[in-house]
Amino acid sequence: MAADSPKRYAIYSIGASILTLALKFGAWAMTDSVGLLSDATESVVNLTAGVLALTAITIAMRPADEAHTYGHGKAEYFSSGIEGALIIVAAFGIGYAAISRFLSPQTLTNLGPGLILALLSSVVNYAVARVMLKAAKRFDSITLEADAKHLLTDVWTSIGLVAGLAVIIVMPDWKILDPIIAIIMAVNIVFTGVSLLKRSIGGLMDDALPKKELEIIANAIRSYTESDTSFHGLRTRKSGQKRFIDFHLLVPGDMSVKDSHDLCGFIEGLIQSQLAHAEVTIHVEPLECQTSYDGWKVGGTCAAKLDTKKD
Repeated sequence: MAADSPKRYAIYSIGASILTLALKFGAWAMTDSVGLLSDATESVVNLTAGVLALTAITIAMRPADEAHTYGHGKAEYFSSGIEGALIIVAAFGIGYAAISRFLSPQTLTNLGPGLILALLSSVVNYAVARVMLKAAKRFDSITLEADAKHLLTDVWTSIGLVAGLAVIIVMPDWKILDPIIAIIMAVNIVFTGVSLLKRSIGGLMDDALPKKELEIIANAIRSYTESDTSFHGLRTRKSGQKRFIDFHLLVPGDMSVKDSHDLCGFIEGLIQSQLAHAEVTIHVEPLECQTSYDGWKVGGTCAAKLDTKKD
C-alpha cells in the first residue's frame, strides 16, 4: 500500500475504534454508567464506519471502466450516508437506555478508574481524527472527512460525559445526572448523523459545486476571454474526489479550430491548477449564433434551429 494512500488512514480509524471500543466497554463494565454505555455504543458505530470507509475508498480508487465511465467515486457517498444512518440508530439506542435509567436511577461504582479509561479513549480518537482531517483535505475525500469528524464528535461528547460524571464522584446523590448527560449526547449525535446524511444525499443527487468553487471557474474562464468571447450553460457536480465541469464557450465565428482548441486548453489548465481532480468539458459555439430570431434565443447549430423555426 502506498505511503500516501487514503486507505492507510481508513485503517488508522479502524485501529483506533478497536482500541477505544475496549477502553470504553471496560469503563462501562466498571461503573455501570448508562452515559459510559452510550459512549461505548458510539464506538461500535465508529468501528463499523471505519470498515465502511475502507471499503468505499477501495472501490472509489478503481479507475473508470466500460461500465463506469465516470469512475467509481460515488461509492464514498454511500459510505458516509450509511455512517450517518448508523449514527442516528445508535443515538436512539442511547436515548432509550438513558430514559430507562432516568426512570430507575442506580448508584454508580468505580467512577474514577472508569473515567480515566474514557479519557484515554478520547486522546486516541483526537490524535487519529487530526491526522485523518489533514489526509481528507489532501485527498479531497468526503469519506475520510466524515470519519474524522465523527471521531472528533466522539471526543467532545466523551469529554462532556467525563466532566458531568466527575460531579457524581463529589456529589453521589446527583446520580440522575448520568441519564441526563446520556440524553444530551444522543441529541448531539443525531445532529451529526443528519449532517452526514444530507451531504451524502447531495453528492448522490449531483449537487453543484460550492459557490466559492463556481467563482474560481468563472474567473478562470474570464481570464482568457475578451469582450468578443463569453460562456454560458455552466454545469458542475462532484463524484468522490473528481469535479466534473462543462460549459459552452462562445468564440468569434471566424476563429480557427486550432485557436479555439488552444483557448480551451488554456482555460482547462487554469481551472485544473486551482481545483484538484477537475475534469473539464468545453463545447465551442460561434458567437454569432447568440442572436435573436423573432425574440427566440438560439445557439450552437443555429442554422438548423432557424430552419426549424421558419417551418
